[in-house]
Amino acid sequence: MFSIGRTLSFAAAAVIAAVSLTACTDGKKKSDDGRLSIVCTSFSEYDWTRNIIGSTDSADVTYLLKSGVDMHNYQPSTEDMLAVSDCDMLIYVGGSSEVWVDSALKNKRNDDMKVLRLFDVLGQDIKEEELKDGMEEDEDEEDGGKEYDEHIWLSLKNAELLCGSICEALCKKDPSNADSYRSNLESYTQKLNALDSEYAEMAENASVKTVLFGDRFPFRYLVDDYGIDYYAAFPGCSAETAASFETVAVLAQKVDKLGLDSVFIIENSDDSIARSIISSSENHNASIEVLDSIQSVTAAEAESGTTYLSIMEKNLETLKKVLD
Repeated sequence: MFSIGRTLSFAAAAVIAAVSLTACTDGKKKSDDGRLSIVCTSFSEYDWTRNIIGSTDSADVTYLLKSGVDMHNYQPSTEDMLAVSDCDMLIYVGGSSEVWVDSALKNKRNDDMKVLRLFDVLGQDIKEEELKDGMEEDEDEEDGGKEYDEHIWLSLKNAELLCGSICEALCKKDPSNADSYRSNLESYTQKLNALDSEYAEMAENASVKTVLFGDRFPFRYLVDDYGIDYYAAFPGCSAETAASFETVAVLAQKVDKLGLDSVFIIENSDDSIARSIISSSENHNASIEVLDSIQSVTAAEAESGTTYLSIMEKNLETLKKVLD
């Protein structure tokens, strides 16, 4: 499926070319103060890493998507490309929205860089996007190849596994602080497990077992973890924004057949499709609810206290309200 971030744009290619002009073959760690330089492409990686590092003050962690743009529309700046090229550790998902990373790494200036591609950590547990009943097909899909869902962080079970890999990578790069990293990981994992148990309890006690989105659906990993079914206007990585009459009609019929009282959208999304679904259904009083896919967190929000766990806790409360 196509999006701006899915194919390397002329702008991104120009940035990569500019960085390559300054690349060298014997680059080493840029910082002279002994602190690691870590670059994370998405917020979840960034927040997990900060929690594992804790109070050791052993690293500078950079969050590339700090403006709040999601990975599907992200265009790396020259500054971002240089940060990737110079860092001691790079953490990224590695799906089709981040193909620019592979090109950037060809021109890296730090030969000792540790690269952690989270898709590689999950391996066969990566999920393919699926086309559900009523879902709009992407008109720009040019090949019949598999499309993988990149929103791996929306599984708390994945989060535990991925945090473990981040911790081990940190321990190898900075063995003097390994005990602190592992202790911090243990504490953070307990919080992930506790929240996972709350989600499982919510799903077990839910009277409604289906969510319906008048929007993209990036929550495949989450709903699969807890046996919740779903319908949506578009797959999670789709670039489409306009739903056909047929899609709206099918989803409105699902609202009626399943007796749903809510239609979901994701954060920062237009609710026009959700409103059309509701108005086409028999339940004109259905509410529009928001689930946060953790794709649009800004640096300002992170600095003001927004965390991976706080967003997932808020999503849990919303699901409890709707599915009870």
